[in-house]
Amino acid sequence: MSQLTICLIIFALTVVGYCSGLYSLATISLTSMMALTLTGCLDVGEALGYFSNSTVIMIGGMCVVAAGFNRTSFCMKLANGISDISKGSINKLMFGYVIIGVLLSQFIQSPLVVFGIISPMLIASAEAMNIRPSKVIFPVGVATIVTCCTLPIGAGATISTELNGYIESYGYTAHMVGFLDPMKARLPLLIISILWFALIGPKFAPDLDVNDTRKSEKRTTEAAKLSSFAEIAGIVIFFGDALALMFASNLNMQTWEICVIGALLMVLCGVLKPQEAAKAIPISMLILIAGALATAGALSATGAGDMIGDFIANLVSGLGGNSYLIGLIFFIIPFILTQFMSNRGTMLIFHPIAIATCASIGGNPVGLMILIQAACLSAFMTPMATGAVPYIMDLGGYNQAQMVKQGALFSVVACVVSVGWIMTLFPIL
Repeated sequence: MSQLTICLIIFALTVVGYCSGLYSLATISLTSMMALTLTGCLDVGEALGYFSNSTVIMIGGMCVVAAGFNRTSFCMKLANGISDISKGSINKLMFGYVIIGVLLSQFIQSPLVVFGIISPMLIASAEAMNIRPSKVIFPVGVATIVTCCTLPIGAGATISTELNGYIESYGYTAHMVGFLDPMKARLPLLIISILWFALIGPKFAPDLDVNDTRKSEKRTTEAAKLSSFAEIAGIVIFFGDALALMFASNLNMQTWEICVIGALLMVLCGVLKPQEAAKAIPISMLILIAGALATAGALSATGAGDMIGDFIANLVSGLGGNSYLIGLIFFIIPFILTQFMSNRGTMLIFHPIAIATCASIGGNPVGLMILIQAACLSAFMTPMATGAVPYIMDLGGYNQAQMVKQGALFSVVACVVSVGWIMTLFPIL
């Protein structure tokens, strides 16, 4: 049996485990990692490396920063203020937080970081309105994922340059990506995402009593009152951290460095005691992420992505240049594949295929390339899709089946809107 076959079997069993609810997501994730290691699908050194992955470190640091901010009275006052403005309406509450999340996602390329910034206030606001976090976590979290880097500001300003780099490296430069093209192509989905997750998303969200999250929040609010210095420090560190994350590239720093420095400052300034900071680190979430990254890495290393790429190339050759049919394929398959591999890895597979397909018929690859990017950045169904998903699942208490139930209909809408609009705006022929 080939390594690819073994990897696919382990992956299938992992998905079944996530859906079963028999064990925690972290247990399933770690079991999958060990199975991949023991069968030779994943190198031992690579497996260990996932525990020190920048995403894992970043989440750990961000959770400590968020816990420190939660200890300040300002956090509760801000959350109560947003709740008062909402006047008891969950849709008004969601509009506020979804728009904040979407705007931050234009400046910060990591939805994980964005959601880490707003989740403390979101949970506090929801609880002030007697709404369980499970009703609001998924809609706001996924909105930050789907709309990431849509506008040509912050990290989004580099998208056209990145896509043109693929085109230039292939040597087919008859059509190039304009600076505003990615925004023109993805703007309708951004608008629909805001409306969907503010008005419709909460209706699909389960009403769960997440005991661990509740107890954690209760411990935070019942902790001893901070000194004046620690109160101010907690506020300054939290918002300073958020600002530094927005301008990380200008500061020549990695996002994980900023999160860890923020976590350290929370302890050094007395906002959190060392044991409180240790309790704020979500070990089960970090194990889940490490295991999910390992599964994604194994699928890529064993050639699963290349196999699917070859399949789609053969499939496209028989469609006679129909923009909408080709566009549908180039959205659906990368969207599905990104649930199990990194979005960057999936784009590396499919951008050359899109360019080659268009070059063979003298077509315009711009629409297909933006469509691939939209599909890869819209993946949110599984813990392997992006580092923000395990965070969302942990805070909301969702299992895999609940993630699919909440996201399935929106995924169909995202596909129809993206393919219909982008392939009309940038047809292949």
